[in-house]
Amino acid sequence: MTHTPPAADTLGPATPSWAVGDLTIHRIDEIPLPQQTGPWLLPGATPEAVAQHGWLRPDFADEDGILRLSSHSFALTIDGLRVLIDTGIGNGKPRANPAWHDLHTDYLPRLTAASFAPDLVDLVVLTHLHADHVGWNTRADGDAWVPTFPNARYVVSRAEREFWAGYAMDEPRRQMFRDSVHPVEDAGLLDLVDVPPEGTEIAAGLRLLPTPGHTPGHLAVEISSGGATALVTGDCTHHPVQFADPGIGSCVDIDPAQALATRRTLLAALAARQTLVLGTHFPPPTAGRLVPDGAAYRLTPVLPDTPARSHRAP
Repeated sequence: MTHTPPAADTLGPATPSWAVGDLTIHRIDEIPLPQQTGPWLLPGATPEAVAQHGWLRPDFADEDGILRLSSHSFALTIDGLRVLIDTGIGNGKPRANPAWHDLHTDYLPRLTAASFAPDLVDLVVLTHLHADHVGWNTRADGDAWVPTFPNARYVVSRAEREFWAGYAMDEPRRQMFRDSVHPVEDAGLLDLVDVPPEGTEIAAGLRLLPTPGHTPGHLAVEISSGGATALVTGDCTHHPVQFADPGIGSCVDIDPAQALATRRTLLAALAARQTLVLGTHFPPPTAGRLVPDGAAYRLTPVLPDTPARSHRAP
């Protein structure tokens, strides 16, 4: 089945962006995820649970309490490096999930329009090795899959890669590794990084933070400039409903208890520091700051500096 991307006027402009100190973080849109994604991915986020938190509507959930989610990357220039954080689902990839199968989107033109043409990207940071975060690692070249960013180093935590090396994968996951991970490894472009509990800085102002649970080697990415800080969540938090109720976990968390502990610790730190939170699957407005709300938190949205229309799924 070939997925037809939404009409351009539902996707908003190519590069909504946020200023963080002296740098700019761009959101590179791929696709809004279909309505059925939320109930599958976060089964605890029932319409009744969502209804308890009015601030989630209309941006993060619809009036029926169904979550909105999307697939996108973040791109920035820091310490002289053009950096891409996660690479989405990709085009033309055979996937078991019908919403991800054989996509044909304008992701690469969007990336190029934001001044991150594939040949110019210096560093690709992979929060973890799931299919919707590594797909644009590669592109089709005839019958082969080749690195999309041939001049970049692709960075992932060593714990993440070693976990999957010893994991009994089903065929869909083996396919994902064949088309989106192995070609990068075979080209000698994948760098495995040891990430201690306090995190590790891989460029000035760019720090990898261990956020295990969703996967054992999952990373969040902290970006600092001019006294301001932002954090790209990856999948340690899929949706703002998990700020309102951190106990809502994902059906694909490898270690749900660890994922919850990670989330609780991280959210407290983000609220205390007034960090700009950029959700890897958060729909527009995508970014915000956490504020205490009873026993948990709510997200106060921060609109992009580039005006952006919501790309809500129909």
